[in-house]
Amino acid sequence: MKRISLLGSTGSIGEQTLDVVAAFPERFAVVALAAGRNADKLAEQVQRFEPARVSVADEETRSKLRARIGARALEIGVGASGLEAVATEPADLVVSALVGALGLEPTLAAIRAGRDIALANKEVLVMAGALMLREVNARGVALLPVDSEHSAIFQTLAGQRREDLERIVLTASGGPFRTWPAERLARAGVAEALAHPNWEMGPKITIDSATLMNKGLEVIEARWLFDVPPERIEVVVHPQSIVHSLVEFRDGSVLAQLGLPDMRVPIAVALAHPERLPLEIPRLDLTEVGRLDFEAPDRTRFPNLDLAFRALRGSEAAPAVLNAANEVSVEAFLAARIPFPAIAETNAAVLEAHLAERAGSAVSSLADVREVDDWARARARACIARRGDRNA
Repeated sequence: MKRISLLGSTGSIGEQTLDVVAAFPERFAVVALAAGRNADKLAEQVQRFEPARVSVADEETRSKLRARIGARALEIGVGASGLEAVATEPADLVVSALVGALGLEPTLAAIRAGRDIALANKEVLVMAGALMLREVNARGVALLPVDSEHSAIFQTLAGQRREDLERIVLTASGGPFRTWPAERLARAGVAEALAHPNWEMGPKITIDSATLMNKGLEVIEARWLFDVPPERIEVVVHPQSIVHSLVEFRDGSVLAQLGLPDMRVPIAVALAHPERLPLEIPRLDLTEVGRLDFEAPDRTRFPNLDLAFRALRGSEAAPAVLNAANEVSVEAFLAARIPFPAIAETNAAVLEAHLAERAGSAVSSLADVREVDDWARARARACIARRGDRNA
């Protein structure tokens, strides 16, 4: 029986993780759950999976949760300390499925506690890849990717010699705006950006997919997960989302992992590693799919992708700067405070300011990462405020 702690249980990845766990009750037990403010959904999860510990965002949510679960014996933590308690609860695997920078500290705490990690929270490696990998190697824990693209690479590299690896090719769906001209993109609304053609995801990652920032963040994540320099990582747009990524070896052979777009597959790969679970899901029928298309990403209409490569080559702190700016700009877009193109414009302005003023910023500790993150968020908010002043 593998004991599972889950950070981000009420989000999209968290719920699908629990779907996989529920399908194999003889193999997995949930010992701890961390959520935000969705007391109703968390209460249902507590009733179903009976964890010993949970965490919520604030005292108000804790009171709501306690009222919904009654006299059930349960440790309920709050805020950062609650997240850390869930992350370090005795478990065999911690699924890190929080969104954004929130997952940094609890994931690091889980690694330092010697827990194997199933990582869906890509921003953890984007912000602090070197620090995280240093801790992973020092503790001897497993770091198992959950993103469909990185899981595909992980699977295709199994049994292969790393010195034979030539390049990694990440596939991108292209999002809902793949064929939109630039003038139409300028008028794209929130509802249109959230209408992903293939995947059902949370709002932040869906917007990142629409801007191609999600793929940029995955490039940075791949650099750390697989110890590959950025010049050996490529991105191609594959609108069917059937080929989840490819690996080319030095003899010219290319291996790919294929499957219908269903996050339960990479989740199950991470949960059961090194075994495979007999999932009851629809199976890929290539005759029904009919065709697989590939095209180069349009880096003019979607400049966030190049920003990610620039950040990787720019400074140790630059990926954390880009991530922070992007979180702020996406939040502003979702609140209808900036137009769609301003997401990339804000990200570019903050990144260039960092490279001009602070390129030597160190990221050797968690405090360093947080300082850089705070600076970038403040700079992004100032950029957005100036835009608002100009448009007033």
